[in-house]
Amino acid sequence: MANILAIDTSAEWCSVALSLEDQVPELRHERVSAGASQLLLPWIESLLSDGRVVLKDLDVIAVGVGPGAFTGVRLGVAAVQGLAISQNIPVLPVCSLDALAAQLLTTEVFKQIRPEQFTVAIDARMEEVYWANYEMQNDGLPKRINEMQLTRPEGVNLKGAEFLAGSAIHPYRNRLPAFACPIHSDIAVSALGILTCAEQMLSDGLQCDVHLLEPLYVRNKVAFTTAEREEGMR
Repeated sequence: MANILAIDTSAEWCSVALSLEDQVPELRHERVSAGASQLLLPWIESLLSDGRVVLKDLDVIAVGVGPGAFTGVRLGVAAVQGLAISQNIPVLPVCSLDALAAQLLTTEVFKQIRPEQFTVAIDARMEEVYWANYEMQNDGLPKRINEMQLTRPEGVNLKGAEFLAGSAIHPYRNRLPAFACPIHSDIAVSALGILTCAEQMLSDGLQCDVHLLEPLYVRNKVAFTTAEREEGMR
């Protein structure tokens, strides 16, 4: 097993996990909205100190690269760039939707239903949704079976889905295509989901040089103009 630091600030949460060889991962996870920049580095220092390791002892650093909040994604990527460059540590960029799919495996409702196919859909704001479809593999891990999409809620493809999860359910439930499958609407990206993906990616040799690390931008436009906001209120 490897020593892996995993972080995610792509949503409203600041989340940091440290996995040291065969030990149970340690996690710091808190809903902070705009306060992640004040907690991220102190939490990393605290976890390393508690684990009695230093930065150079890490085999890899994993980070959620989005999609998600523009400022949050940039914060996480920038922090990992600084840490990894200082000690020449390889990195693993993890998609937020993939991390959520991995987290579902630990939830009771998912384990009870044991769906073969499912969909993850998160609120992208601006009346849009990030989503992807997944299929369970023989190794017990989910695999994304289509390119990640950014569409209106009505454009989410739920054909074949036996389970639906993500933050898009609550605001857009009446606009999503009709579905009768079970849901998990309150799951949020956690560093533990990043860590689960990172372990598989590391096993597959997908670590990369930190200079190749960049945010995953699905949308170029990050906010409505004043005119667009006024039009939307009419």
